[in-house]
Amino acid sequence: MTLPGAPFLAYRGQDLFMDDLSLNDLAREHGTPLYVYSRRAMLAALAPYQKALQGRPHLVCFAVKSNSNLAVLQTFARAGCGFDIVSGGELERVLAAGGDAGKVVFSGVGKSRREMKQGLEAGVRCFNVESTAELEVLSEVATQIGRTARVSLRVNPDVDAGTHPYISTGLKGNKFGVAHEVAVATYQRAAQLPGIEVVGIDCHIGSQITEIAPYLDALDRVLDLVEAIEATGVTLHHLDLGGGLGITYTDETPPAADVLIAQLLAKIDARGHGHREIVFEPGRSLVGNAGVLLTEVMFLKPGEQKNFCVVDAAMNDLMRPALYEAFMGIVNTRRREGATEVWDVVGPVCESGDWLGRDRQLSVQPGDVLAVLSAGAYGMTMASNYNTRGRAAEVMVDGSQAWVIREREVPADLFKHEHLLPN
Repeated sequence: MTLPGAPFLAYRGQDLFMDDLSLNDLAREHGTPLYVYSRRAMLAALAPYQKALQGRPHLVCFAVKSNSNLAVLQTFARAGCGFDIVSGGELERVLAAGGDAGKVVFSGVGKSRREMKQGLEAGVRCFNVESTAELEVLSEVATQIGRTARVSLRVNPDVDAGTHPYISTGLKGNKFGVAHEVAVATYQRAAQLPGIEVVGIDCHIGSQITEIAPYLDALDRVLDLVEAIEATGVTLHHLDLGGGLGITYTDETPPAADVLIAQLLAKIDARGHGHREIVFEPGRSLVGNAGVLLTEVMFLKPGEQKNFCVVDAAMNDLMRPALYEAFMGIVNTRRREGATEVWDVVGPVCESGDWLGRDRQLSVQPGDVLAVLSAGAYGMTMASNYNTRGRAAEVMVDGSQAWVIREREVPADLFKHEHLLPN
């Protein structure tokens, strides 16, 4: 049985292993719910990006929103990556993990003045600006503190990435980016503003993209804009092609990163833009299949219409199924002999939307540990404390070594910043 995350995730005999460690043993040692990540899997996913871009100016910026644990960020910083951030808090995380502010691109449709100032003072590489209004405010903030903001404009190419509407970002109806039709005029305005230095162009059309065609369509539109912008006398040094490459959750067949990049670079070169620095902002494709969420089966609740397998992880630990109706594989960390039954895997949160998987064929007993697969991206970063539930612990493995990289929260952690009214 080949699982998403193989070869770093595989059964050995009856037990499911990540790298050289039994996930069942890790759950017994550290408790559940528990996120477990493979450092080796992350670096293996990064390698095709770096190999495909070798020999030309480039920067791979890990999208912090996909997994912001400090040890994860540290792993990519040590591998030479920059970072794509969308908040001042994410900038603080990158710096705390040893990341270089000079390799940070600051994205996001709603940066505050405080965040702009924070990014300028830290010396971020570039702001990906998403509106004329943001551009004007960034100019004000930069001139007030005597800094220059290096900017690229995020253009919206109106290309359908063929993904879930909540994670599509490149259509006219999406909130992101500067409309293709006004991009040239916006660049001319940017070039006139004090405290602004135009350095590039940015495009990001969505997440969990599994085909090459939308990338190529968007690239053609971006290169058309580059040529029109430079015809007005504005110079662009880099092309930021965003991220969004999908992973296999069930039967998806996304292209390999190096295959995608080779086709993009071929088009860039063919159109005479091979001298430009290339920036990519992958997130999910680097960490998604490098992580699992472990959860213990508490009760089995057969019913007339549905059989419910009640586990100790919930929608507050993993929002993707409830938010997107996302399918994520669920397997037992210890193979059981005998017949399977169809179960809905649900959590203890008081919401009917609290489910991790529906209609799953499983052989389970109370006390078993299940692994929710492909949970390395948009898992812990979207976790909450709903129902006053502490967030899960996180563990990083590398071969036969394991480190706790986030302690499990306890109730006192959750209300330590709250105050009772005076008598």
